[in-house]
Order: sequence, then structure tokens, then C-alpha cells
Amino acid sequence: MAIPTPKPALIAALAVSLLGLAACADPGATAATAPTSEATATAAGKTFNLTPEQNRFKVDVDQAAAAQVPDAIKADGKLTVVTTGGTAPLSTFASDNKTLIGSEVDIAYAVGETLGLQVEVLPVAWADWPLGIESAKYEAVLSNVTVTEARKEKFDFATYRNDLLGFYAKSDSDITEVKEAKDVAGKRIIVGSGTNQEAILVRWDEENKKNGLKPVEFQYYDDDSASGLALQSGRADLTFGPNAGAAYKAAKDGKTKQVGTLEGGWPLKAEIAFTTKKGNGLAVAAQSALNHLIDDGTYAKILDRWGLSSEAIPKSELNPAGLPKK
Repeated sequence: MAIPTPKPALIAALAVSLLGLAACADPGATAATAPTSEATATAAGKTFNLTPEQNRFKVDVDQAAAAQVPDAIKADGKLTVVTTGGTAPLSTFASDNKTLIGSEVDIAYAVGETLGLQVEVLPVAWADWPLGIESAKYEAVLSNVTVTEARKEKFDFATYRNDLLGFYAKSDSDITEVKEAKDVAGKRIIVGSGTNQEAILVRWDEENKKNGLKPVEFQYYDDDSASGLALQSGRADLTFGPNAGAAYKAAKDGKTKQVGTLEGGWPLKAEIAFTTKKGNGLAVAAQSALNHLIDDGTYAKILDRWGLSSEAIPKSELNPAGLPKK
């Protein structure tokens, strides 16, 4: 059952607080999925390998990037990366229910091997990675971490993906594009309660109503299955949420299509980054490795493999402007 549309007071509060909300901070918080028991997932012409044997793309050591690896990491030749393992296709568990796979995992291996390091990827709870990185228990985290100004006080970042929100419609829907407020007027839209995407819709809805356009019908569901059924049965027109998981599902089952994306920190740009301890120098090496992978095409192949080509960046940046402090 859909929860009623937010009351006016809540709408106002959400609109005011739009810029204070973090986009896609914890991927598991909005789109958690249980470990899959399937060996592969095939539909819409795309097959996803969900087995522990991933056949990752082979990469060569970039000597210039490897020379930038901090001495403390060179000493043991090992790069320990953590990820939450909660959301396909970013990082999830393979068909053995224990091996981590996904785009974040592939990027971790590709970066580490480009730097000439042995890579180990470990699962960790979202709340535990900051202390683990600060204490140097782990060298890096790749877990859909958005660059923010608050996080830059303790961590360094090398970007590797755009943080996007996506609008998705049923594959045979006559909705073809959502770019601005007027495009959602009168639409029945499934969105997560208390999220940045809800706040964006609230702001757009208020703009539409001031312009005499039809209001949005907000719909809220407790799980992906219920929201998917609402969309496929015609009770809803669109879903609006983190793009990565929705893009993966669209490629996997062919039941939905992407009709628009927005920056995760709309109206501000938001970026996902390889995150390391501030000042230890590893982010510099990671940036060089990522740009090497972008230049040689490996990066594009990894994103395409997991249905995330729409989130690709042209180059990795070191500590770019982040979302502002709350």
C-alpha cells in the first residue's frame, strides 16, 4: 500500500533542507539486496556473471602510477580495500554467498594491479569504514562514497564515477524523457521517504503548482518488489532513486528503461570516489591509476559490464569540490 502524500508542513521542511541531504551515501541504506543464488542473470541482451569466478579484465602495471604508491604500502605490496557488499551492481555477494563481486570490486582490483599491488577486498559495515581508514587498518574504501566537504577533512578522494539519480519507467511506457520540473507534472512517482530524491521532487512539485501544472502523486513502498509491481501494473508512472541499482535492474530484466538522470546532489554535482586516509599519498597514485584505466579502455569495459556506462567520468579528479556541510 502506498503511504499518503506528505503533508504541507513536511513538504516545506523537505524543500528547505534539500541541499543538506547527502546523496547516495550508504548504498545499502536505499537499495539493499540479499546475496543472489543465481549463477547468471540474463535479459535484454545482457548477461551478468554472478559466480565467484569473475574473469576480471587483465591490466598492466603503470610504472609511473606505481612509483607514486606510498612507501608504507609498497613495503608489503598489498592493497586492502573494503566495501559494504550490499547493493548490486556496485558490490554484492556472488552465488556462493561469500565472494564479493561488482563494479566497485572490479575497479579495486584494476586500480591495485595497475599500481603493481596485490589486492584484497573485504566486506565491512558502512558505519565501520571511516575508523578503519583513519586507523590505517584498511588502505581504501570503494563503496559508493560521495565526496563531501565534511569528509574531505579526514579523507582524500580520487573520483571514478558520477553520483546520479535516475528516473525509470516501464519499458513500454510512452514517457521518453524527464529533465526538469514540468516533465513530472501529474505523474505518479515512486520515491524513497526522507531521501534527497524526494526533496528534489518536492521542490519540482512546488514549482509546477505555482505555474498552474498538475501536482505529482508521491508513492512510497517498503521494498523493491512492491514498487516494481506498482510500476509494472500501471499504478505508478515512474520510479526515482539511485541510478546504479536501477540501471542494473533495467539491463538485467528489460522491464524498465531509463528516461532521465540528475546529479546526486542536485542542483550540485556529486561524485563517487576511491577514498583513502588524508595525507597518506595513496589517492594521488589511485588517481593516476584510474586515469590510466580510463585511457586504455578498461574503465569503460568495467562499467559496461555492470550496466553503469551512464555514470562514467572522462577523467579522475583529486579532491574535487564536494557537497557542502549540512
